[in-house]
Parts: sequence; C-alpha cells; structure tokens
Amino acid sequence: MEIFEAIESTEHEQIVFCSNGDAGLKAIIAIHNTVLGPALGGLRMWPYGSEQEALEDVLRLSRGMTYKAAVSGLNLGGGKAVIIGDPRKDKSEALFRAFGRFIDSLHGRYITAEDVGIDVNDMEFIFQETNNVVGVHQVHGGSGDPSPYTAYGTIQGIKAALQWKFGDQDVGKYSFAVQGTGHVGINLVRMLREQGSKVFVTDINEESVAEAVELGAEAVGLDEIYEVDADVFSPCALGAVLNEETIPRFGFKVIAGAANNQLSTEKAGDELAARGILYAPDYAVNAGGLMNVSIEFEGWNKERALRMSRTIYYNLTRIFSIAERDNIPSYKAADRMAEERIEIIGKLKLPHMGKPHRFPGRERNHS
Repeated sequence: MEIFEAIESTEHEQIVFCSNGDAGLKAIIAIHNTVLGPALGGLRMWPYGSEQEALEDVLRLSRGMTYKAAVSGLNLGGGKAVIIGDPRKDKSEALFRAFGRFIDSLHGRYITAEDVGIDVNDMEFIFQETNNVVGVHQVHGGSGDPSPYTAYGTIQGIKAALQWKFGDQDVGKYSFAVQGTGHVGINLVRMLREQGSKVFVTDINEESVAEAVELGAEAVGLDEIYEVDADVFSPCALGAVLNEETIPRFGFKVIAGAANNQLSTEKAGDELAARGILYAPDYAVNAGGLMNVSIEFEGWNKERALRMSRTIYYNLTRIFSIAERDNIPSYKAADRMAEERIEIIGKLKLPHMGKPHRFPGRERNHS
C-alpha cells in the first residue's frame, strides 16, 4: 500500500513517521480524525514483521479509536501510535523520551496512552518530554493502569447484551468463555467469578491461565474455546477471531468482549446476525479504558471513572435499538451512531488544530 493512497483510502488526516537512530526508535503516529477533539489513542510496542505491517496496524487501530470515542460521547478524535520493537528487550529510557519529543512536536493534536507492550513505567519516560500523555501514575494526577476500567466497562456491555437477549442482566446466571487472560481479561474473569458466573478461559500465557483457575475458572485449549458450552463468548485478546472458520462452531447466544477488531470482515458480522447471535460491537464495549483516561483532562478520580464507564450499558442499548429499528446488524448500527455524531459536530467546527490541555494536579519532571 502506497502511503498517500493509504491516507486517502482510510480518510486519515496525518501520519507521522518517527525515527531516532541513537535511541533505536522507529515509530508511526496515525491521526485519523479530529473533528470531535484531539486524537487520543494508545501506544503499542510490537515486533512487527515489516514496516508495512506496522503501518497497516496503526491505520486500522487509529480509525477504530475515532469510532470508539464518537460512540462513547467523548469530545475526542481517533489516533494511535506503534513502536516497532520487542517490548521484552528493546525498551529504554532514551527510546520513550525520544518518542515523547515527537508527540510534543504535534502540539496537542495527538495524546498517547498505554496499549499492548506498554506499561505505566514507560509512560513515565514519555511524560518527562510531553504533557500530551494520559494513563500516567496517580502520583502525577494520572489514572494509572486503565485495564480494570476497561474490564468494568466490558461488564456493563455484557449486562446490556444479556438484558437485550434474555430480558435480565443477572451476570451470575450465565456462563462465559473468556479468550485471553491478559490485564483486561483477568480483571474480567475476576469480576465474573465474584458474581458467581461459570467461566471458561484460554490463553497462550500459562501463568495467567493459572491465575484465572485460582479464581475458579476452568481452563480449556486455545482452539477449544470456540466450542465450549457457554452463553457468552468474550474475546479479550486477538482481533479477527469472529470469522468464517470459527462462527459455524459457536453455540454462544451473545458475543461481548474487550478485544479490538473482533470481526474479520463485515460478512462475519452479517453471519452472526443471520444466526441470531447478538454481537456487542467491540469498540463500544471496550471503551471503559478510554473513558477512564479522558477524565484526566478535568481531574481524575475513581468514582468519576466508574460512573462514566457505566454509560456503556446505555450506549449498547441504543446500538441494539438502532439495529432493530433499521433492521441492520449491530456492527452497522454502531458505525451509524458514531458517523452521525461526527457528521453533526463536523458541521460546527473545523478539525482540531491543537490547543493546551488542562490536567489539574499534574506535575511533570522536566529533565
């Protein structure tokens, strides 16, 4: 894919390539849409097989952030960043501080946060170079690890789906197949077990699976998860797991999980609807982490984060209502809801050009 062709076909506003040989930095920042506000999206560090693969990933993820912010009612646009490298061995202070300087040069058009391969400690280094970062440690007025809030928001989405499908939201009455026991997945398992749910789990990480088993979950094989006898399938790891190979194996009645880009294609979404499987669109379900860090602009506190995450229930209910009203699959209803909001607000103002952001109580160490 040619770069300018990629920008045009995906309707991105800006793509920034960041390179610093001394720090070993190779990164890409993709700003998809800033109609609703500055682009906010996590930083992912991954050993991509090629630069083309990294570009395709950041374009896909940044577009998803636009829709996530829009459907969640946030005054934020969509962006994402990726660093090409192995998070187990390539991290350094210089790497993240160099990246922080690139972010700062965008003057607020892009705000970064944690994503795959990144933790709070990495955010601390970026924070030394720019104020345009969220998810920093609480000692700096940040919110820290967003995973518990993503999981809490996922529970709200699950409740909405259960209510729509079965007429009640008693999570403990239902069984769940949770694919992925990383930071978000293990928190979701913990919350489900606290409410008495039967939970099946799988993950490539045996240690995280063992932790889930200690919580009372039952471990199954990586491929077996698609055929377990459960009411709800909760993908919390890989994308594109809802595809032509897996869907025919489903006995699930509901799909609601925290993984990004769960549908391999639009056809997969159509197939779920045809089979009567209620799909809770991923970017609406997993918005709790984004909601959580967005509160840092006005001053973060836990109660505000939890209260905002509870709106995911109502967002999902509205999506299901639109799907029923317009006789379309739920994934199209979510897109329609997001696009209509962007279009309406877009008529009011030009794309966000960058402005100072307020972070009450935040102190940054300028070194």
